[in-house]
Amino acid sequence: MKNEMRALIDKLISEHRLSTEEYEALLLGRDEETAAYLAAAAVSERDRLYGPKVFVRGLIEISNICKNDCNYCGIRRSNRSCERYRLTPEEIAACADEGYTLGFRTVVLQGGEDAFFTDEVLVNLVHAIKTEHPDMAVTLSLGERTRESYRKLREAGVDRYLLRHETANREHYRSLHPAEMDYDNRMRCLRDLKELGFQTGCGFMVGSPNQTMRHLAEDLSFIESFRPEMCGIGPFLPHHATPYADMPAGSAELTCYLLSILRLIHPALLLPATTALGTLHPQGRELGIRAGANVLMPNLSPVRVRKQYELYDNKICTGEESAQCLRCLEVRVQSVGCEIDRGRGDFLPEAPT
Repeated sequence: MKNEMRALIDKLISEHRLSTEEYEALLLGRDEETAAYLAAAAVSERDRLYGPKVFVRGLIEISNICKNDCNYCGIRRSNRSCERYRLTPEEIAACADEGYTLGFRTVVLQGGEDAFFTDEVLVNLVHAIKTEHPDMAVTLSLGERTRESYRKLREAGVDRYLLRHETANREHYRSLHPAEMDYDNRMRCLRDLKELGFQTGCGFMVGSPNQTMRHLAEDLSFIESFRPEMCGIGPFLPHHATPYADMPAGSAELTCYLLSILRLIHPALLLPATTALGTLHPQGRELGIRAGANVLMPNLSPVRVRKQYELYDNKICTGEESAQCLRCLEVRVQSVGCEIDRGRGDFLPEAPT
């Protein structure tokens, strides 16, 4: 490893921050030795705070109906070949019940920006889940909403909210999204979520079309300054019914490298090894955990709809990532020296020393 690379990593370990230019240099200079050094430091930080634990969340994909037309997304509104579905509140609550029986203490309700899920519908749904299971954390990942909407959801008992920023570069954001979607509004949403007291998650794609190492460095600087409680990153994967159908997929290796950097920027992050990483590489989730990740989100959605929530081609959805095959995931997690934790897995506001 070159001396300047080691010096950058050692600075990141001790100070948890670098300049955007230094992040870019760390990305441009990566090699196997640098990646291994970063990963070892990231795992050490994760284990210092949380132990060798991987938290599991039951993912319920509640609707693939979306008003948006993002260039990279398979459920974009202009995809006429998408077989649309929407779970009823009763079906969603039943999935949460099943998850609780399986041992999950966090559910994640994720979906497109579907107008059916008004504040009233969601407040009643969250109330039903929390009444039945008071010790279960509820996470929502339902896109951009007004501050008043977020306030109502927080008051209803929603614990966490995931909203990927996708890219911290304004021009790059514009290239990925339709004209009616606004970078400033996405950032407003994230600020509102933090101010209202949600455990807030953001995140970005790795290898998305037109992305440069400078863009990724800007993402890292954004994470450093915004300090989310969660950060979900995964490789870009193309979908055949989007403008990016013929674009190359992102890199599992670069994704894992970035996971390690994120862990060192903000050691207490709840950091998933994503489904996209597991789709791109057969050992993707294990690689993510070895790089410092500590969250998995197995699928609790009804089997009949899992293939329809197709954000990208060939998404894994019915095998070992299924919530009903939690034992399969336990074996995989144990193979990399960690153990499944089925508890709520909340963010640690104060890092142990």
